[in-house]
Amino acid sequence: MLNIAVSIGEILPEPRPPPGPPAALWSRRAADSSPSALCSSGAPSGLQKAWKAIMTERPKLHYPNARGRMESVRWVLAAAGVEAYLPLMHEPLQCRAVAGPLPMTDWWKVSDTGNHLLFQQVPMVEIDGMKLVQTRSILHYIAEKHQLFGKDLKERTLIDMYVEGTLDLLELLIMHPFLKPDDQQREVVNMAQKAIIRYFPVFEKILRGHGQSFLVGNQLSLADVILLQTILALEEKIPNILSAFPFLQEYTVKISNIPTIKRFLEPGSKKKPPPDEIYVRTVYSIFMP
Repeated sequence: MLNIAVSIGEILPEPRPPPGPPAALWSRRAADSSPSALCSSGAPSGLQKAWKAIMTERPKLHYPNARGRMESVRWVLAAAGVEAYLPLMHEPLQCRAVAGPLPMTDWWKVSDTGNHLLFQQVPMVEIDGMKLVQTRSILHYIAEKHQLFGKDLKERTLIDMYVEGTLDLLELLIMHPFLKPDDQQREVVNMAQKAIIRYFPVFEKILRGHGQSFLVGNQLSLADVILLQTILALEEKIPNILSAFPFLQEYTVKISNIPTIKRFLEPGSKKKPPPDEIYVRTVYSIFMP
């Protein structure tokens, strides 16, 4: 987890919007996936309520605008067909007129995120009136809420076991950008060896053994979502990583074509690009100034 060592202030109050476009235009914008569409030019009071309802109902993801540990949360929300809202980083601050998205380095200074972090760590997700921290707890809650966590205790235990193993592999990918340049290539080799020798043979055997499309219960679960996320992230670095695993190759294609996941993999979705040097510098500037 990323520790927070900055002082965080209160969110600025919402100003009243100026007169804006006609209500017909705002009724179209109400269904827009971006809440800023309901506040940037001033909405009628009825549409203001609609915007606030959207803000209330959507999970709010508190994290820098990058993959990290929040990316798994984005994946499971997308698989469940849930539209999340990323406050402050993508949208003008609480309808405040600003030139554009708030820079990540300013986000922690003006948000009250830090006041709600149980262990002073992110990610944090606001959902159903709760402020959840700890990645696995967040994933479990969302999966259980959206029927992605099995039908009974046995299935939940299998899903949890597969997810825990996959997250161990995914953690190597999360930390890779923060290694020294000389260590990064060696770590790619290490990741490939662990995936090919330790992790992928397990899932290849499971799929070959039961002959079903999913890992557990013949239906999509959190285990499928996290495994696909990890496979695709590894393929960005090692394109032929699945060459010795025909069942995983077929599985990856099938899961990628589930409608909600397919939309998430398309350009313009909430899926984040691979981390780069700018992301690394920004994370250090926020959390280790």
